[in-house]
Amino acid sequence: MLWLTEEDVRALLPVPEAVPLMRQAFRDLADGRALNQPRRRLALPTKAILHAMAGAGPNYFGTKIYTTHPEHGAHFLFLLYDAATASPLALMEANHLGRIRTGATTAVAVEALSPPEADELGMIGTGFQAWTQLEAVLAVRRLRRARVWSRSPDRRGAFAAACRQAFGIEVEAAPTAREAVEGASIVITVTSSREPVLEAGWIGCDTLVCAVGSNHPARRELPPELVLGAGRIVVDSLEQARIESGDLLLARPAEQWHSLPIVELKELVLGARQSHASPGVTIFKSNGLAVEDVYAGAYVYEKALEQGRGKKAGFYS
Repeated sequence: MLWLTEEDVRALLPVPEAVPLMRQAFRDLADGRALNQPRRRLALPTKAILHAMAGAGPNYFGTKIYTTHPEHGAHFLFLLYDAATASPLALMEANHLGRIRTGATTAVAVEALSPPEADELGMIGTGFQAWTQLEAVLAVRRLRRARVWSRSPDRRGAFAAACRQAFGIEVEAAPTAREAVEGASIVITVTSSREPVLEAGWIGCDTLVCAVGSNHPARRELPPELVLGAGRIVVDSLEQARIESGDLLLARPAEQWHSLPIVELKELVLGARQSHASPGVTIFKSNGLAVEDVYAGAYVYEKALEQGRGKKAGFYS
């Protein structure tokens, strides 16, 4: 069994190469070739939380296990198995794996839900997940400009400067959240906020809003007015959204979602529904699925074998 580090993952899985992997994952979910098991959490009195989620594709299956603590951070691991034999194949550090596949999934949603000419991005949040969000969107859209905002002026300024240098497009550090998103054709929220980070009145009627930051039922980035007024709401998994999409659950309880225009991303990727059929704001609510980790982790494993990277794990023969 291979042991792969964060350095290995970053070297073997460039963000643009992850986009077709996520596209295939959702196609396979749609036709039944892939499976996803929603995240479960075990909370300890010490404030530590164990998170576990599992998924499968035709050739591989796996589970991501990670821990979080408000004072001591987070630690991510992903374990990959062979689907035919159930043999363990690789154990890898999975912090960057999660960043990359989350950004790539947003790109799949942008590709399916925004017009090809969409060229201006507004982003709220410049933390650990933000970089791969912008990088992945650039893999599917020719952005003319990006505007970013976060609470720290120094942090958003440094983020914008680094993105300008890395991606060669205009990236502006907006002075307010409103100025970051007004007029943008694509809006991404990628924060750890418990309360909405924008207002419905800031968002144009043809905008795609991708809410990425929260996967907890008591947290939300979007105001209820935006959710309830949306022309279409797309989720990565309806089953998982009913458990942890605070952006939706705090706007309307899950038992009342029949009145909302909700579809799953897999239906659009497969072409079962028209991508641009509904007028008004479109919301993509991303929670992060284990099946995404499986497809990304399997790619890392195969590339590691090709390139001779990784170390044989001594704790398992």
